[in-house]
Amino acid sequence: MSEYKCSPLGNNVEEMFIGPFGSSLKNECFVDEDEAYCMVYEQKHAIQKTMDVETRYVNEQKYNELKRFNVRGGDIIVSCRGTIGETFIVPDDAPFGIMHPSIMKIRLKEGVYDRYYFNLLLKSRLKKHEAEANGSGIKMAISATELGKELFPVPTMEEQLEITDIISRISSVIEKRKQELSALDDLIKARFVEMFGSIKEEQLLGDISEFVTVGIANSATHAYAESGIPMLRNQNIKENYLDDTDMIYIKPEFAAQYESKKLKENDIIVMRTGYPGVACLVPKKYEGCQTFTTLIVRLKEDNNPSYVCSYINSDLGKRFIDSEKVGVAQQNVGAKSLAKMPIKIARKQLQDEYADFVNQVDKSKVA
Repeated sequence: MSEYKCSPLGNNVEEMFIGPFGSSLKNECFVDEDEAYCMVYEQKHAIQKTMDVETRYVNEQKYNELKRFNVRGGDIIVSCRGTIGETFIVPDDAPFGIMHPSIMKIRLKEGVYDRYYFNLLLKSRLKKHEAEANGSGIKMAISATELGKELFPVPTMEEQLEITDIISRISSVIEKRKQELSALDDLIKARFVEMFGSIKEEQLLGDISEFVTVGIANSATHAYAESGIPMLRNQNIKENYLDDTDMIYIKPEFAAQYESKKLKENDIIVMRTGYPGVACLVPKKYEGCQTFTTLIVRLKEDNNPSYVCSYINSDLGKRFIDSEKVGVAQQNVGAKSLAKMPIKIARKQLQDEYADFVNQVDKSKVA
């Protein structure tokens, strides 16, 4: 893209800023839908890239207080805390609303960028900011001011549309494969309910585990490297599987400081922030690696990790997590809270049968 004219991003946007301070939008500010004046756009819209998520609302008074932070169709929102750098183009027919503190809004000037091309360009640029997340990872990791100073290429509109068309066709094939994978996930969930839905006996997750703890809680940009020891993060955790298409690495000498946090095969890692409660197993090839700000569950030998991981991802697990989430600007669940999750305890043989079924479905996923 070096042959294209470049311009500071701030010159080509109407508005670009982070949502209001967390104290401006506390939990008590939200109202039921029948009292609502407008919706609240949150990080989960950017992460899941859909309007089809649980929605929260505010009344007209709160909207008027925060109307500077309005969102309308065509805006691009960006997740800025925990799981950072995920983007979503708000559909043209989406309802108007206001921003949650955990997102950034970008409203482009007319005629400079095709919004779909710009969204692709933006995502590639945000990977750098994602790697620069500081502290615990739940602090704001993207600065609208600094992003606005960056030089962004501005191809002709014809070139932008051509690039977008090519990538869109590739993305369409990828999306169809994702839909196939999602259908297989639904099959796993249905089998889980069929096998274990009627079981009554329960034990707390903490009681059946060697430990439930948080991974490395602090990191620093100087620890990152082009290669080295993989660091598993929220971005890698999907329901019941680990996605390693977007990995970061840390220097071995940095990892050596955290021997007690080294992962073992079949540890369960769980999102602590962003979309709390989503869990997956650690594959054998990532044994000895570490995880950044996610929760680690290491089970005792009495239970099958595949079964327990599926339980955490089940509707029962999700309801428990929802009841334990805290925070406004960034919702999260702690290790102590996760350890209190009641788990239906099936016979080990039945758990193993379920794990074998999941393994067979996983082979279909690989294919």
